[in-house]
Amino acid sequence: MCGIAGIMSFDGAPVAAGDVHAMCDTMVHRGPDDAGLHVGPQIALGMRRLSIIDLQGGHQPIANEDGSVIAVLNGEIYNYRELRRDLEARGHVYRTASDTETLVHLYEDRGAHCVDELRGMFAFAVWDARERRLLLARDRLGIKPLYHARVGDRLLFASELKALLALPEVERRVNPDSLSFLLAALTTPSGESIVAGVHKLEPGHVLTASARGQVDVSRYWRVKFAALRGRTLSEWEEGLRALLAESVRMHLVADVPVGAFLSGGIDSSSVVAAMVREGARPVRTFSIGFREEEFNELGYAREVAQALGTEHRELLVEPASLDVVEEIAWHLDEPFGDSSAIPTYLVSQLAAREVKVALSGDGGDELFGGYDRYRVEGRERRRRWPRWVRWMLAAVSERLPEGARGKRWLRHNSLDPEERYLDACCLFRAEERQALLSPGLRRSLGNDLAPLPGRPRRGPAADGATPLHWLSALQRDDLEGYLPLDILTKVDRMSMAHSLEARVPLLDHKLVEFAATVPPELLIRRGTGKFLFKEAMRGLLPDAVLSRPKRGFAIPLGRWFRGPLGEPARDLLLSRKSLERGFFDPAAIARLAARPRPREDLGLELWTLLSFELWCRAFLDRGPRAERPPHPMESRSWTALAP
Repeated sequence: MCGIAGIMSFDGAPVAAGDVHAMCDTMVHRGPDDAGLHVGPQIALGMRRLSIIDLQGGHQPIANEDGSVIAVLNGEIYNYRELRRDLEARGHVYRTASDTETLVHLYEDRGAHCVDELRGMFAFAVWDARERRLLLARDRLGIKPLYHARVGDRLLFASELKALLALPEVERRVNPDSLSFLLAALTTPSGESIVAGVHKLEPGHVLTASARGQVDVSRYWRVKFAALRGRTLSEWEEGLRALLAESVRMHLVADVPVGAFLSGGIDSSSVVAAMVREGARPVRTFSIGFREEEFNELGYAREVAQALGTEHRELLVEPASLDVVEEIAWHLDEPFGDSSAIPTYLVSQLAAREVKVALSGDGGDELFGGYDRYRVEGRERRRRWPRWVRWMLAAVSERLPEGARGKRWLRHNSLDPEERYLDACCLFRAEERQALLSPGLRRSLGNDLAPLPGRPRRGPAADGATPLHWLSALQRDDLEGYLPLDILTKVDRMSMAHSLEARVPLLDHKLVEFAATVPPELLIRRGTGKFLFKEAMRGLLPDAVLSRPKRGFAIPLGRWFRGPLGEPARDLLLSRKSLERGFFDPAAIARLAARPRPREDLGLELWTLLSFELWCRAFLDRGPRAERPPHPMESRSWTALAP
């Protein structure tokens, strides 16, 4: 696991090593063990390394035999040993035992199509000195991040946005469309960032840049949902268990201690059970809980840990202080409205005391139909309001005053199925965003009334001529949107904040492709989600895990804002500096930030606004290279790869 960065010059001007040093020094937390640099004509590649595989010999950047192909990699290639055997049989000569070197030799043979052979989580850059071409790639599901921007005659890229902001040439200007998207969806869009002109390379995509300045982005993978018929339930169960075991086996490869996050739910419990069956000893598990009983899952996690015989560690979380929240906001890199970043940060901190790698159960809900909103959508679709009824509901809703009881229900049920689902996923709906944003921003955004701005309204047949089942369509959208933008962003940033590598075995793309062939009726049955997954794990996990109701990784944020976090948050949101930024209507912010009523829960709304303000203070109010006090590892000597 590493942080990578680089600069490509299109006009032939040399790239200063100091620029790449500055970019990498903002990401020391991603790689405190080592640093490396390559500077050549038109190119500079840099990295910070967290040593996981080949601790002594895996220094990056790494080159092929004649130095014509050079790479930096953030992530892990889990099938690198199998690939190495094939590459060596074809005459390639290795100097290290690292997975990054396999990437270099694979590129020699396959060029940009090398991504097709990889199983893992990765964001990498390969410089081809002969062709004077740069290749950037991101893994299929978006587990590892990669930002890029073209500024003048230079292409900049890095694992984190803050690394690009270390360069004075990157203008710190908020993208208004991204801000609107944040208020609706808690994150910034898939291909954009909060900073205008800085983009995310989307999951399953590659970017190629030529010496003449041509930059092309293309998709190399997309999951295709197509239910297979004719298999028995036991055959589906056997196939799922086999793929899970294979994936966990691959994800255990490391030269450092490996543990796991354990919530006590079926996803994380299944991963830990597979670790035990694969002979991982000792299996160390880590859980956190809260004093508020309705949010506390420590009892479930403890029961699983005892049943599986793990070495278990727990932490009871108290209300977060503003100091911790500021640290979290800095590491999140962009404004982020999902408050579960707080417990993820804390459980990563707990795990990092004992291990350098932690396996996570993320992805199970998207793959196997676990979200409550899927079951709700199934019930609402069975209702099948006629078009004329939905027209009447909309008309009545429009006549009711804002805040009137039943207005939201009427409006929600007047929408067509796709818009209704998106509406249910919104934090601030379109009319609420219009009221919250300043007049200037409203004018720049126009009259955007889409449930989620910037999100394409794809019909159920978007993957081809055959219409998708409604559940498959929702799973696909979550795998391409919610999962990489929210879940995986949170896990990556919060684990890397503590120099901890988080791995997600359920998101091995072979397992994902298998799940996409499961008939929808085996995912949700009799109102219960994850039917197939639970049946496959029966006998391997305690029955209580399989029968317990689903609970998200939630925190008592509403209570915290009514208690110890409330006053500092209100002071921040209502400060002169915050109100004068010009993004929001001051009166609307004042109404929202007013002390909430006893039963009122505005936790997510306030956290989203708070995260934006904290981001502004960390990255807009300070100049380049001044975001944070120097990390002690920044003084580590750099090892340069000779051009």
